[in-house]
Amino acid sequence: MTSVHDGLGLRTGTVIFMASAAVIAVFVIATIAFTAQVDAVFQTLTGWILENLGWFYVLGVTVFLVFLIYMAVSRFGRVRLGPDDEGPEHSGWAWFGMLFAAGIGTILMFWGVAEPINHLANPPMQDVPPGSPEAFEQAMAFTLYHFGLHTWTIFTLPALCFAYFMYKRNLPPRVSSIFHPLLGDRIHGPLGAVIDVTAIVGTMFGVAVSVGLGTLQINSGLASLFGIEESRLVQILIIAAVSAVAIISVAVGLDRGIKRLSNFNIVVAVGLLCFVVVTGPTLFLLQGTIETAGTYLAWLPELAFWNDTVNDSGWQNGWTVFYWAWTISWSPFVGIFIARISRGRSIRQFIVGVLAVPVTFSVIWFGVFGWGSYDIERNDPGALTGPVVDDGDIPGALFTFLESFPLTTLMSVIAIMLVVVFFTTSVDSAALVMDTIANGHEDPAPTRQRVFWALCVALVAGTLLGATGAGGLQALQEVIIVVGLPFFVMGYVMIYSLVRALKEDAGERRPLRTKRWGRVLPPEEAARRAAEDEPGHPARDDGDPEEKGPLLRKTDSAPRDQVPPRS
Repeated sequence: MTSVHDGLGLRTGTVIFMASAAVIAVFVIATIAFTAQVDAVFQTLTGWILENLGWFYVLGVTVFLVFLIYMAVSRFGRVRLGPDDEGPEHSGWAWFGMLFAAGIGTILMFWGVAEPINHLANPPMQDVPPGSPEAFEQAMAFTLYHFGLHTWTIFTLPALCFAYFMYKRNLPPRVSSIFHPLLGDRIHGPLGAVIDVTAIVGTMFGVAVSVGLGTLQINSGLASLFGIEESRLVQILIIAAVSAVAIISVAVGLDRGIKRLSNFNIVVAVGLLCFVVVTGPTLFLLQGTIETAGTYLAWLPELAFWNDTVNDSGWQNGWTVFYWAWTISWSPFVGIFIARISRGRSIRQFIVGVLAVPVTFSVIWFGVFGWGSYDIERNDPGALTGPVVDDGDIPGALFTFLESFPLTTLMSVIAIMLVVVFFTTSVDSAALVMDTIANGHEDPAPTRQRVFWALCVALVAGTLLGATGAGGLQALQEVIIVVGLPFFVMGYVMIYSLVRALKEDAGERRPLRTKRWGRVLPPEEAARRAAEDEPGHPARDDGDPEEKGPLLRKTDSAPRDQVPPRS
């Protein structure tokens, strides 16, 4: 395995890289070759989880949210995610834009119209008439429950843990580092490798679902505008074309690639939002959006614990539980990405920023598009519920919505462009994070590695959409629900590890001072750099060896600076 790794010119964690690639390859091949058998296995597992553990998913996200609120208001909120005298690496605007590069932008575009209209026609609690004002109030409450604080909680908890262990304790940017208070140096061994391989595989599958949804939406938009058929071949070509753009972005790096695309996309998305407000029923949309914010806050306590106990209709399993399992399966990717762009902020700034800013934007986005959809439906019953709900054309919901506004063709083209760029930044940032987890450090690595992960995302999504069609994508969704279960358990471990680490590192006197931890490299990277420092090695130069990074040290050893003892 090492000889293959070195022969390909890679510079990454051999075991983690090769094992992750092998698992992904085996899953794709098995899905194509044995679709029926794979479906049967995962349908059984998914059915059991949904039947018996749906409450665990619902409760888990709410517990995580309460914990984050506690962390923000506690004394630990002053702890800086990095050296105590270091400020934020990115400006607030650039930071906000890159948060949407993590993939939430694609979700907003896909579900902005589709979800409120679905819930309007089929009220989740089944206690109000479909299509009524009461049904719409319930629809907006559930939509924001799905895409508001709870979704961003799933991203924020691991992101906070990654940021602390990466930039305060200087551990490798891997999921296994979060387990350091429990495992110590064993995070560098086989157990740590299993954790990291699971994280990479879960990320790959979760991002593939997002890519699949984005592809379906782009295909639907092209069909609406230019009459291009919605087919497997077209979807494969879309994935190939967008992935090619993503690979270019991967090659130019974070600051020149993802950052610029994200800033561009957020400006265009805000422009589309303003267009709908200005050309639509402006006063109605503004009033409705404000009202929706109040509705969301009023309904949130009930929805946070609602389990569909009385009706037991299965609705929540198909929507909420799937959302939470899907979202948490790729939370390691989003978490490391958010941590990487958030270095230098305090825990309080981090939690408030990552929760409040994107959630506020989501409330505005769903408020405008939700109330716009309701206005269309009440003036022309069936205009949206017919094609979107009755005919099941969820990917085409946004384009059907735009038909009721001026400049339909132009706005549809802009919408497609938005989905493409959100699609691109999702693949781009996912490739960056998966490569970082495999490497175990953030120093420059061969570009071919990030390109490899981007190609894997495209291959998984393309294979499951093109080779097996809906059956393959359905199988992937069922796998996501199964994969999501250990990640929920991991969430509680994250809470314990973070609190334990904070208590170990934090002093009791004000201002709050923390220990300084030396940088840690994975063993294989430390050995590689040690070899390069040997006289006569081709990679050796006359520079200061420290500039290449310190070597691995015992992560359980005493920190450099001790804080004063308690008074």
